[in-house]
This record gives sequence, structure tokens and C-alpha cells, in this order.
Amino acid sequence: MPVLWTPNDKLLLASTSATRLALLVSAGLAVETQNSGIDERAVEAAAEQERLDPPALAQRLADEKALAVSRRHPERVVLGADQVLDGAGEVFHKPANRDAARAQLLKLSGHSHALHSAGSLAIGGQVVEQFSRSAYLVMRPLTEEAINLYLDLAGPDVLKSVGVYQLEGFGVHLFEAVEGDHSTILGLPLLPLLAALRRLGCLSL
Repeated sequence: MPVLWTPNDKLLLASTSATRLALLVSAGLAVETQNSGIDERAVEAAAEQERLDPPALAQRLADEKALAVSRRHPERVVLGADQVLDGAGEVFHKPANRDAARAQLLKLSGHSHALHSAGSLAIGGQVVEQFSRSAYLVMRPLTEEAINLYLDLAGPDVLKSVGVYQLEGFGVHLFEAVEGDHSTILGLPLLPLLAALRRLGCLSL
């Protein structure tokens, strides 16, 4: 187990996201993953009734993921995380197929949007830490031909991204400006997470 991580059990990530797992491992944390099993659309519907704004929705989703896994493993430190794409107040979801991805990129083309990434740490079925960060991106105007070429180059992995882009790959060609740290854009703000883990006494550094 990495020397930075002090608890006997590994950090339990309430997600099967390969991107979030890679971020945590790159920071020297000992991590296991488990699907939260929550119904995200049901959580979003309830949040809409409460009129939660997009940053609060991201936090609610992160909380619910962490709590679902923490109830199954109350002795573990559980991390939930989620990200909401906010385009002028409209919440975007992961596209179901290439046609939906193309339509989403056309809607984002030439406009700015925000990515709100939130995290939650739970122990014993209770949220003990919450954190969030936002990134702001401006997509350049794109023709349908450019979008089709991008989707050909990027492949089916873009369907795993709420923004239909992977900034660490071909997606960087879609943008005019990006404001925000890399981990926030990838869906897990590392700096506030590490600060929260230090407060809980989980890190030796």
C-alpha cells in the first residue's frame, strides 16, 4: 500500500470510472472501486423539484454515491464524485449514441459552458467532507464536417464523457479557451480532495 495512505483499508471510490481511478492512483493513493448503484436520473429529478442549481446538483450526486457505498461498508473511507455540464443553465448528460453526441457538440459549438465537479467523503453512512471546483470552457465554432471528423478520430470513448470531449486527447482541438485545473475538467478536483483527506488524517504528507 502506498506510504502516503495511512488507513488500513484502501480508499473506496464509489465509481467504476477509469479516469477518476487513474487520477487517484497517480496521486499515490491506495484505491478500490465499487459501483454506487444509485439511480442518477431519479436523484436529478428530485433535485429539479428542489430547484438545485448545477453546482448543487453535482454535489448532491456525489453525496448520494458516497452514501450508497458507505452504507454497505461503514468502516471504510468512501469517495463519491460527479460532474455536471452547465450550458447557460441547461444541464447536459452523457450522450447515448453518436447522433446524440453530434447534436450536443453542435449545441455547445461557439459558446461557453461550465463543468462543475464535486466530491464527497463518507464514513459510517455519513458525509464527513464535501468539496467542489468549477472549470469554464469556450468551444470554438464548429462545422458539421469538423464534428464528424472529431467523432471519427475520438471513437466511442467520447460517449463516456458528459461533454463529448476528452481534453487530454483530440478534444483539445475543439476549444478556444479553458479556465480551470485539469483534474476538475476530468471530474475529480484533486487539490480539495487531498486537503479533505489530510483533515481526516488519511495522508502522511
